[in-house]
Amino acid sequence: MALRARALYDFRSENPGEISLREHEVLSLCSEQDIEGWLEGVNSRGDRGLFPASYVQVIRAPAAEPPPPARYANVPVGGFEPLPPPAAFKPAAQQPPPAAAPEPFPLPPAAAGYPFPPAPYGGSYQPSQGSDDDWDDDWDDSSTVADEPGALGSSYPDYETAGGGAPGRYRLSTRSDLSLGSRGGGGHPAGHPHPPGGGGAKSSATVSRNLNRFSTFVKSGGEAFVLGEASGFVKDGDKLCVVLGPRGPEWQENPYPFQCSIEDPTKQTKFKGMKSYIAYKLVPSHTGQQVHRRYKHFDWLYGRLAEKFPVISVPHLPEKQATGRFEEDFISKRRKGLAWWMDHMCSHPVLAQCDAFQHFLTCPSTDEKAWKQGKRKAEKDEMVGANFFLTISVPTGPGASLDLQEVESQVDGFKAFTKKMDESALQLNHTANEFARKQVTGFKKEYQKVGHSFKCLSQAFELDQQAFSAGLNQAIAFTAEAYDAIGDLFADQPRQDLDPVMDLLALYQGHLANFPDIIHVQKGALTKVKESKRHVEEGKMELQKAEGIQERCNIISFATLAEINHFHKIRVRDFKSQMQHFLQQQILFFQKVTQKLEEALHKYDSV
Repeated sequence: MALRARALYDFRSENPGEISLREHEVLSLCSEQDIEGWLEGVNSRGDRGLFPASYVQVIRAPAAEPPPPARYANVPVGGFEPLPPPAAFKPAAQQPPPAAAPEPFPLPPAAAGYPFPPAPYGGSYQPSQGSDDDWDDDWDDSSTVADEPGALGSSYPDYETAGGGAPGRYRLSTRSDLSLGSRGGGGHPAGHPHPPGGGGAKSSATVSRNLNRFSTFVKSGGEAFVLGEASGFVKDGDKLCVVLGPRGPEWQENPYPFQCSIEDPTKQTKFKGMKSYIAYKLVPSHTGQQVHRRYKHFDWLYGRLAEKFPVISVPHLPEKQATGRFEEDFISKRRKGLAWWMDHMCSHPVLAQCDAFQHFLTCPSTDEKAWKQGKRKAEKDEMVGANFFLTISVPTGPGASLDLQEVESQVDGFKAFTKKMDESALQLNHTANEFARKQVTGFKKEYQKVGHSFKCLSQAFELDQQAFSAGLNQAIAFTAEAYDAIGDLFADQPRQDLDPVMDLLALYQGHLANFPDIIHVQKGALTKVKESKRHVEEGKMELQKAEGIQERCNIISFATLAEINHFHKIRVRDFKSQMQHFLQQQILFFQKVTQKLEEALHKYDSV
């Protein structure tokens, strides 16, 4: 049986040793064993090389010829770094049936020359299995926090007793005397008997469970929460407050805002020089104490936050790269991408105050024990899944309720907005990339050709030895130098204006890829509310049960609208600032060009 794979997404090779893929293309695999997240194979055009394992699905079909021999079987571990899975990618074992998958936003055809393929929508974060910065051995031990006496993040059985508890900790539960289909046959959760007088048809009605167990609504815990199955202790520090602002629901502002700079990326080594990595210096403004973090630390933090906050858009990290990780241009570009990422993290009222993020910013770089404890605490966080929604506190009282039809209309409007914004961002990114390429190559070459022609003319005039022509010869030679310098200005200019615009677009494309899942969770909650209302109208469900479902749906709706409002707020801030910077740099550029031409013009005054 020959090993084959089908491409799930388009992939464009950008480095030596890689091959490009087209969606639905069938490839021959050299080996099913991936090399740090990469597979080797032959595409339909006969090209052989590496491609991301997450972009294909392995299939097996009869074939007469054996697979081609692997050329990269002896590549040492850590030699390659996989690209992050597309936003929509899920492991093959967890792929939902195509008909049951949520409908993604349609994307425009990929244009030639895109610097990177657009990430498909509707996915959730998949932890990296092979980055350019491997975990230290002492961070990968198999012991868990539960194994250590008094370790952080352990369970709290003492609070289960009646009247038990401690200041700042509250027992919250969505469990009620509901008849839930998840318990089978309309049964109740353990310890919750049927309510008095709740017999007959009403007590047998259930809100159906989603049969697609890989739905984002199910995996995020949203379904379990809406159906009343969440139960846990919520500390004061875990509360996420939504308030009513001038634009509707908003996350409560961080009372202690701060910023964090990312500076001085330096190449460091360990294992006596056998392992190299890049470390970045972080300086949070609220502590003033610098710490050093590697990309693997950012990657770990992103994974924890993406898992914990299903209704918050966690900004995507800059893409990984298999080769050229220590080249100066790549390091500079990654630092700028991480700076944008850090700015969005610090600007978010919820993410900025998250314990895992604060641990990432404040834990001393040299204290491995403290880092390990904080890392395990984040990984054993109990306020994830359905329990996460228990931490959300929403406005109450008159005028604080949401109209579900209005909420649905707002969410649908935002969905249409993100679709259009994504299409325009892709188009602008392609246009900017093409324009930058022309400036770096074409414009520079054309201006220098003009300069060379002027230089040839001045050299011809120098054959005339008359004294009165010397000034003209020098002026023309200076004009040639001016045009040559203008060519260099064109080549350098994209770094000043177009590159920052494309960096911002890349960050927002990550946000836009997050929102389909966020919207899917809210839409799933609305579906449960509509179903429960229908049961009430048919006399199959008690009104109290349906009101409980609607109340929990309101919590998800408040959080979704708060996240949408935050997105618009930072979008206006970022694009205003970036467009101002772009135009300022354009003005400075043309002022430099004008200055060069004026200097050349004045050379003719004395001729």
